[in-house]
Amino acid sequence: MFRVCFREMKQISSAEISSWSRFYRGNLINSLSGFKPVSLIGTISERGQTNLAIFSNIVHLGADPALVGYVNRPLEAAPHTIANIQKTGVYTINHIHDEIVPKAHQTSAKYPEQVSEFDAVGLTPQFVEGIKAPFVQESRVKYAVALREIIPISWNNTFFVIGEIQSVLLDTSLITADGFLELEKAGSLCSLGLDGYYNPNRLARYAYAKADQPLTQIG
Repeated sequence: MFRVCFREMKQISSAEISSWSRFYRGNLINSLSGFKPVSLIGTISERGQTNLAIFSNIVHLGADPALVGYVNRPLEAAPHTIANIQKTGVYTINHIHDEIVPKAHQTSAKYPEQVSEFDAVGLTPQFVEGIKAPFVQESRVKYAVALREIIPISWNNTFFVIGEIQSVLLDTSLITADGFLELEKAGSLCSLGLDGYYNPNRLARYAYAKADQPLTQIG
């Protein structure tokens, strides 16, 4: 594996960061938080207009109840996804893999409200009985989520959207005996920054850590 030969660490102040150009600063700060899961969120309007957008800030919040959250950008920048979720109360989260990366990335473009990103980029909406929002048919791991709370973040006019997982669609061969998901077998990708996509490889799994016992590797 290629690695950079590090020569010297440099401390960069917030003042220097603020002096950078918008895109340079955005690329560095977005990369600084590290590799993140990347997924497509599928929604539908009350009029039946489907919408699809890529997000790389989805986080696990708890398993009982099964909660996930994501950060929605300011309304003037990304209004359609959160508006549909507010009105219908349901959305889907769909992993992406290398075969659909270009199409998934293209959903980040600002299409008019009346244009479905599914149609614009060539992905297929998949509807499942009892779930109003569309899944991405080409996705190999996906789940439906019911809205539970939207928390405004005043510091940058974004919104933290919290939902509860209602239904999961995947190949059960991905699930190990202890419930662990081997997502690398589905080709699920992660992202870095705003436009970098990576294929993760598992290094190891470790047993539950306890202070009075040595750490053991389980996979």
